[in-house]
Amino acid sequence: MAGTSSPIPVSTKLQRIAELASQSPQMKLTTLAHHIDLEWLREAHRRTRKNGAVGIDGQSGVQYAADLERNLEQLRSRFKSGDYYAPAVRRVHIPKADGRSTRPIGIPTYEDKVLQRTVVMALDAVYEQDFLDCSYGFRPGRSAHAALEALWNGLMDTGGGWVLELDIESFFDTVEHSHLRSMLDQRVCDGVLRRTIDKWLKAGVLEEGSIKHSDDGTPQGGVISPLLANIYLHHVLDVWFASEVQPRLSGKSFMVRYADDAVLVFADQADANRVMEVLPKRFGKYGLRLHPEKTRLSEFRPSNKRGDRAWPPSEPRTRRAFDMLGLTHYWGESRKKQPVVKRKTSTKSLSRALRRIGQWCRHNRHHPLAEQHAALTAKVRGHYAYFGVTGNFRSLSSFVWNVTRIWRGWLSRRGNQRHMPWHRFAQLLKRFPLPTPRIVHSVYRRAVNP
Repeated sequence: MAGTSSPIPVSTKLQRIAELASQSPQMKLTTLAHHIDLEWLREAHRRTRKNGAVGIDGQSGVQYAADLERNLEQLRSRFKSGDYYAPAVRRVHIPKADGRSTRPIGIPTYEDKVLQRTVVMALDAVYEQDFLDCSYGFRPGRSAHAALEALWNGLMDTGGGWVLELDIESFFDTVEHSHLRSMLDQRVCDGVLRRTIDKWLKAGVLEEGSIKHSDDGTPQGGVISPLLANIYLHHVLDVWFASEVQPRLSGKSFMVRYADDAVLVFADQADANRVMEVLPKRFGKYGLRLHPEKTRLSEFRPSNKRGDRAWPPSEPRTRRAFDMLGLTHYWGESRKKQPVVKRKTSTKSLSRALRRIGQWCRHNRHHPLAEQHAALTAKVRGHYAYFGVTGNFRSLSSFVWNVTRIWRGWLSRRGNQRHMPWHRFAQLLKRFPLPTPRIVHSVYRRAVNP
């Protein structure tokens, strides 16, 4: 119709917010919510998983979508007017990989997930202009493999040194709301967004029939929690390390942080010791505590090579490894006999993956073989997709061999069988072969095709 203007695309609005935040890094943004309209909420709904577990209202994503337009319009109205009520998060406990303990998981309602996604979209546009290159995890385009690549490149560039592994005790449960609000005050002062975030912080958790509230911690289970956690650690660790610590160090250093896991690398041991001493005070200032056993400083350099003056013969030839994001990092030799940082699946990650395979085979051993094969194939390929990094072929081979062994073991318990001979199982594998190990993330492939 003539004279009717088309709505501004969500992508254009996000770009405008990002440009404003980038051009004015010290500005406190007070008008963000006016960008959020029905089309924005539709996009948030599109990005929200529809088949997840239901919250305390019992409504699924499919049920919500059955009357989507009316639901989103009512949500927009309540959000803008301040009448939105943040429901408590339903908490369930799922078994950990060790089979002996459980892990608490928070499940918000589907509508709450949509609104959290709505707010995250706006905040991402702002904070992606502020976050530093050292931070990864729950950020657009900054995956675990991007963090691993940055860590590998940094270690190769420095030639090793001293590695400080950080582990924060119960981080997501100990974030202090007063500090978080002060951090948000520095950048986002939009009343609608801040009021809604406060409601999520106070919503509480429903467990065993009663709602429990806490003055600390980020909202459980929703997409807003990782973003608030990143904002918290951006101020507590990232900016502090880059602006106050590194300028005072005598040697090279760098940091890679993925959510609440971080590794700091120092070329100079004295620098590493100094930072190790001040870190507990820095974190304690913001109500956080470093795990006394899992936070550790260790030497990480190539073993001594004959004729290499960089590593005196009096020093030990072996250097301890360290784990990051499910992979063990250690020094080895390239095909040209040069020191190179290698990675393999950590013992803990491998054991956990195989334990899950065993549990799945146990519960599905009576299903048709074709169905079992399809599911196991997907699981094996998923394992390769994450752990298929350069140098890890042996661990991948060990994984698929053990999957094969586990599968045979549980198939042997079908019906009245007590044992399936290997020759018979080998014939079965010809019909239903499992995927062969594959390197998905190659540092050499990137070097050739940047």
